[in-house]
Amino acid sequence: MSNKLPPGQFETDSWPILHEGDVYRFEEDQWSFRLFGQVKEERVLSYSEVMTLPKTTSTIDMHCVTTWSKFDTHFEGIAFREFLNLVELNPGVKYVKIYGYLEGHRFGYSANLPLAPLQGDDALFVYRWKDENHEWQDLSPKHGYPLRFIPPASFYLWKGSKWVSGIEFLTEDEAGYWEERGYSMTADPFKEERFSDPRMSF
Repeated sequence: MSNKLPPGQFETDSWPILHEGDVYRFEEDQWSFRLFGQVKEERVLSYSEVMTLPKTTSTIDMHCVTTWSKFDTHFEGIAFREFLNLVELNPGVKYVKIYGYLEGHRFGYSANLPLAPLQGDDALFVYRWKDENHEWQDLSPKHGYPLRFIPPASFYLWKGSKWVSGIEFLTEDEAGYWEERGYSMTADPFKEERFSDPRMSF
């Protein structure tokens, strides 16, 4: 799927900054990452515990619903599967919601995703990035520092939560923040699944 431009998109070399609400101000002693929902035992991790998990480096294309696409961005982070390894799921778990801070609320933002496509190297909780114009650098606060979820290129980028705070494991699909506001539940850019109602537009 690398470097394949979805319909209705244009290619950019920049990484535009778009987000809902204020930029989150990270304070390590107040930050934690929660694994909850349909699990045998909930886990809450500190920042230092998260950062001791195995690291993955991957190249992921990004497709924003606002019509830009950025190819070949290299990310370093923690693969979704590493968090999955920390919990025992209840039977029937097929979906997740990935949460992030919004306007001071730890779980104010969320994005729903199916569990199955998140097992590879292209589903990452990232903290560093580079591209052909930038050397390795930490995420800026506006890009989601200290940790941001970048989804596989088979999803529009709003499925990637900034300032992440946890993962909820679900047996049934549930709408996230933008899905509740009319965006597509499935969000496949190659099918132009931008909105739940095709009559909607920007």
